[in-house]
Amino acid sequence: MIAPELITPKSIAIIGASENTTKPGGKVVENLLNGQFAGQLFAVNNRPVNIPGLTYVPNIEQLGYVDLAIIVIPAIYCYETVRKLLENGTKAFIIFSAGFSEAGENGIALEQQLTAMIDKAGATLIGPNCIGVINDTYKGVFTTPVPEYDPTGCELISSSGATAVFFLEAALLTGLRFSNVYSIGNAAQTGVEEILEYMDHTFDPKTSPRVKLLYLENIKNPFKFMRHAIALRQKGCQLAAIKAGYSEAGSRAASSHTGALATSDTVIRALFKKCGIVYCSSRDELIAVASVFRTQKLEGNNIAVITHAGGSAVMLTDALTSNGMNVPPLPAEDTAALLSKLNPGSSVGNPIDFLATGTAAQLGEIIDFCENYESIDGMAVVFGSPGLFNVRDVYEVIDNKMNTCKKPIFPVLPSLINAEHEIKDFLAKGRVNFPDEVNLGKALAHVYRSSSVYFDKPILPKMDIVSIRTIINSSSHGFLNPSACRELMEAAGIESALQTEVQRIDQLQSGLKDMRYPIVMKVTGPVHKTEVGGVILNINDAQQAEASYKKLISIPDAKGVIIQEMVSGEELYCGAVKQGGFGHVVLCGLGGIFLELLGDAASALAPMSREEVSAMVESLKGYPLFEGYRNRKGLNKDKYIDIIMRVGALVHIAPEIIELDLNPIMANAQEMKVVDVRIRVEK
Repeated sequence: MIAPELITPKSIAIIGASENTTKPGGKVVENLLNGQFAGQLFAVNNRPVNIPGLTYVPNIEQLGYVDLAIIVIPAIYCYETVRKLLENGTKAFIIFSAGFSEAGENGIALEQQLTAMIDKAGATLIGPNCIGVINDTYKGVFTTPVPEYDPTGCELISSSGATAVFFLEAALLTGLRFSNVYSIGNAAQTGVEEILEYMDHTFDPKTSPRVKLLYLENIKNPFKFMRHAIALRQKGCQLAAIKAGYSEAGSRAASSHTGALATSDTVIRALFKKCGIVYCSSRDELIAVASVFRTQKLEGNNIAVITHAGGSAVMLTDALTSNGMNVPPLPAEDTAALLSKLNPGSSVGNPIDFLATGTAAQLGEIIDFCENYESIDGMAVVFGSPGLFNVRDVYEVIDNKMNTCKKPIFPVLPSLINAEHEIKDFLAKGRVNFPDEVNLGKALAHVYRSSSVYFDKPILPKMDIVSIRTIINSSSHGFLNPSACRELMEAAGIESALQTEVQRIDQLQSGLKDMRYPIVMKVTGPVHKTEVGGVILNINDAQQAEASYKKLISIPDAKGVIIQEMVSGEELYCGAVKQGGFGHVVLCGLGGIFLELLGDAASALAPMSREEVSAMVESLKGYPLFEGYRNRKGLNKDKYIDIIMRVGALVHIAPEIIELDLNPIMANAQEMKVVDVRIRVEK
C-alpha cells in the first residue's frame, strides 16, 4: 500500500541536491520551489547548496526525520543512503537514479536488496530510474513541462519517464489538463497495480479525477490490475492505455493454432477489454482518446461531420465509418431550410460542407439543426484557417454551442500556425482540440465501443467437474490422447462427432461397424494433420477405408487412425491458451485452414460472461454467416456461444490445460459438432 507520506509529505529531502538546474538534482529543486511546496525542503549534498527556501544539510547523519526523500545520487550509494533514512523513520522514497535492474545482473541484485529493505520497513518506493511524481502537494520531477495542477484533470501513470515527458508536451498543446502524474520507472516495488489500488481505495466521487491514462511496459500482477481497473470503471472512471513491448511474446514456439494466434498483444487486448480500458497504440492516439474522455459523453454512434474543408471531411468520415461509427445521410426534404441559409454550392447531405466562405453565423445554424435532428448523436466540427482572415468568431461560436448543446461537439482545429492565437484562446476556456481528424475518428470509435463493457460475474455452465478433474489428474504431461480428449469434451458438455480410434488394421472392421458412410479418417501422432496429408474425406465403403488406413498409418510418427462420422457445415473454431499470470485467453473465429490465413478471431480472458461471449461472436468479420448469407441458412449462434463459454469454464476448472484447440467445429442451423480436438496439459 502507498504510504501517505508519498502523497502529502510535510517535509522533503533532496539527496544529491544542486544549484545547477541543468542537473536532475537542481531541476527538481527548481520545480519544487516553483510548485510552491508548503512544507520543509532540505538540500543534502557534501557541497554547499545555497538556495533561498531550502535548508542545506551536508550529510544524511545530520538530516533527521523527513517524510519523503528524493534521491539523485549514483546507484551504488543508494542502498546505504536509504538504510540511514529508514533508521530516521522516512516512509517514502523517489529514486531518480539509473543503474539498477535495467543495467544487468549487478543492478538487478542491488534493486532487489533495496526493495526488500524498504518492504521490511513498510515504506513506499517509486522508481528507481524514474522522473518522479507530480501532485497537488509537490512537483517532485526533474523534467519539464510541469503542468498546472487541475483537480479534474487526467491522471497519468507511466513506466517510462521520457515517454511521460513527450506525452505531456504534446497533450498540453491540445488543451488536456492534468492532476497527478506518476513515473514508476523500474517499478521495483510500486507498479501500475499499486497505483491503481491506491486510486481505487481513496476514490472520492466528489473530488477524485475520472480519467486515468497509462503507458505500461510491464504488468506484474494481471489479476490485481484487473480488479482495481474494473473497480475504478464501475465508479465512473475512464481508462486508456498503451502497452509497449507486445511483439516479443510472439516468439514463443506454438504447437497449436491457438498458440500461434494468442500473441502478447492479443492477451493485452483481452485484458483491457475485460477491464473496459481503451487500447491505444501511440501517444497521439492516447491523447485523442483522453480528449474524447474530456468531452461530453456520446450517447449514440451517429455523427454529423461539419466542415468548410471537403478533404478533411472525407478523411474523418472514412475514419469513423471504418471503425464502426455512422455518418448517416440527411434527406433533402429535412435539410432544405438549412441549405437555403448557406452559400451557394454548399452541401448538407452529411458531411455538411459550408465551403471556405462559410461564416460563424452559418456554422451556428448548422449546429442548431444537428442539435435538434433526432438521428444525430454528436457533431465533429472541422474548421481551420488559410491565414486570410481571423477565425476567432468561429471558435467563439463553437465554444458557446458546446456550453448550450445537449449533444457533444468535437472540435477539429488543424491550423496550429495560422490560427495559433485563436486556438490558444479556445483552449484557455477549458476546451480540448483534435488537431488531426483521423485520430479523432478512431478515438471516438474506440471510446464508444469501450462503453459497452460487461462487468457481470461469469456464471459457469453446468459441467461434470468430478470427471474433468479425474481425467486431468490421471493424464500425463503433454498432449492428451484422442480418447481422453473425447471424454473431456463429453464431461464439459461439448458435443463431438462420433469417432473411434484403431492402432492395427485387424481392428478396422470393428471400428467401422457403428459408423454410417461417408466417413472421415485421420492420422494420430503428427500435431498438424492437414500439413502431412493426414486427413482423408468422403470414404464410402470398407475397401476405401482399408486403403485409407494403410496410407495414413504409413505417415511418419503415425500412432493410429481415427475413424469419424462425416459432418457437413461451415467450419468454426474455438481455443484457449494459458498466458502466465494472465490466466487463459479464449479465442473464437472461422475455422479450418482459414483460421490463421484470415486471422478473423476474437479473444477474451477466461472465464467469461454470456454477454462477453456474445460480443466476441458479433465482432467477427465472419459474423454474417450466423445471420444467413447469400441464400445460405444462418448458423446456430446460441450453440456456438455455449461452446465458447464451456471452453472458458473448462480451462478455469482445469488450469493444467495450457493449449486447447477445437478446430474445426462443423456448424449449421441446427447443430454444432467438434470434429478435431487437441489438448495439451502441463502438470
